Amino acid sequence: MFGIPGKAAVTLTPAATRQISRLMDKQNAAGLRIGVKKGGCAGMEYTMDYVSEVNPMDEVVEQDGARVMIAPMAQMFLIGTEIDYETSLLESAFKFRNPNVAEACGCGESIKFKEPG
Repeated sequence: MFGIPGKAAVTLTPAATRQISRLMDKQNAAGLRIGVKKGGCAGMEYTMDYVSEVNPMDEVVEQDGARVMIAPMAQMFLIGTEIDYETSLLESAFKFRNPNVAEACGCGESIKFKEPG
């Protein structure tokens, strides 16, 4: 929908690919749907949900056995994003490196997007 022909809307690091594949197998899911919603101290938050089937309006990114679907309303906010999976002593989580983000809150859970223009 908002993609660049011949280029994936988002990219996945090897760590993210492994974790998404594990989650798909464990949940018997067709993939993970990524979206954005209003919330958090900076205004917007990422969402991730297991899905059993692909919505025809989703942007689908498949990489090394992992499948991510981007919800239609999130596509313009996620173009160019790299998704990683990081593990530390305190947490394991998906990390979004999104060039469309203007600012993020201190906890890293909430973002504000750049104004179009």
